[in-house]
Amino acid sequence: MPKAVILIGGPQKGTRFRPLSFEVPKPLFPVAGVPMVQHHIEACTKVPNMKEILLIGFYQPNEALTKFLVTAQQEFRVPIRYLQEYSALGTGGGIYHFRDQILSGNPDSFFVLNADVCSEFPLLEMLNFQKSRGDTHSFVMLGTTANRKQSLNYGCIVANSDTQEVLHYVEKPETFVSDIINCGIYLFTPAIFQHIGDVFQRNQQEVQIEETSNGWHRAEVIRLEQDIFTALAGHGSLYVYKTDGFWSQIKSAGSAIYASRLYLNCYSKSHPERLMQDKAGGPTIRGSVYIHPTAVVDPSAVLGPNVSIGKGVTIGAGVRVRESIILHGATLQDHCCVLNSIVGWDSTIGRWARVEGTPSDPNPNDPYAKMDSETLFRDGKLTPSITILGCNVSIPAEVVVLNSIVLPHKDLGRSFKNQIIL
Repeated sequence: MPKAVILIGGPQKGTRFRPLSFEVPKPLFPVAGVPMVQHHIEACTKVPNMKEILLIGFYQPNEALTKFLVTAQQEFRVPIRYLQEYSALGTGGGIYHFRDQILSGNPDSFFVLNADVCSEFPLLEMLNFQKSRGDTHSFVMLGTTANRKQSLNYGCIVANSDTQEVLHYVEKPETFVSDIINCGIYLFTPAIFQHIGDVFQRNQQEVQIEETSNGWHRAEVIRLEQDIFTALAGHGSLYVYKTDGFWSQIKSAGSAIYASRLYLNCYSKSHPERLMQDKAGGPTIRGSVYIHPTAVVDPSAVLGPNVSIGKGVTIGAGVRVRESIILHGATLQDHCCVLNSIVGWDSTIGRWARVEGTPSDPNPNDPYAKMDSETLFRDGKLTPSITILGCNVSIPAEVVVLNSIVLPHKDLGRSFKNQIIL
């Protein structure tokens, strides 16, 4: 009977996701029409006999999170609970702190998933891989192939090509180590707590030696990647399951549009009911498009590919939307054009206005390319990336906003290019 743990972080994290994370905890940000973390929950509920799903993070249990959990429990009929850390304990510290909760009911194994990745989540395959090896005490991490240059931004895995045993693990190496990277999705048995416990004891001893003023705090902060996997590699207990399925990190708002595309493209198989069809009397649909049932879309609008329209959105005549996420309550007035952008909650885009960004997608000609962890500024200038409008932003008619980030509650009076509008 497996369980699952989803690590959702907290408000200090997700800074690259601003201004969107001001309004809603990042794990609840809608990607392809549903909250980011719902994709994880759906994948977990497909594992037979899934006993319980625990979310661990240090967000204050707010109304949005509570409401989401109640709805998800009703929909998926699996107990789902949120466990709040008292501070950021790291990827290993959080699960160690709540080990009694994870182990209650004696699960034989449990998944750990980072909330800020998008993936096909081959959880059943990971379980079968673990079983097929006949060693029920081994741990499995999900790996995927990256290109040589980008592998340096991730945890790199050197594995035995026959057995897939992890021989060597380095988090964000300085030089090339391996093109197999860690996807942040793991399958553990309760034995992992022994290893995390060893690190915890060792940390405590070091703290006692140093006796720093905030020393008690440091022993609890444990990172699975640097503290646990590096030590486990080469000892016959850690294995990598390599996936060819899609996988991407969702660190910045730009990567949310890319993740949205990956999920929308697999909806034709997994959730055809979420995709809009092109039909007479309705808007023109190109490629994969999600429209919330409460949205009002003029039949002369053209949407897609890769568009997600939230609830209560109004889209006027002749509007063009492509590669964008339109969040709930936004209004796109007649003949405006939105490309490679995220339009925030309750924002308004005036008639004939144009809101456009530059996609920061992986190189389409390289099958192993990943999202670059793009920096906001390069050479003192704002890196051209997608345009983001925070909530309640008002764009007047016939104005152009290009490659810009607009903070919430702004009324723009003119056009802007390559700026952060505070």
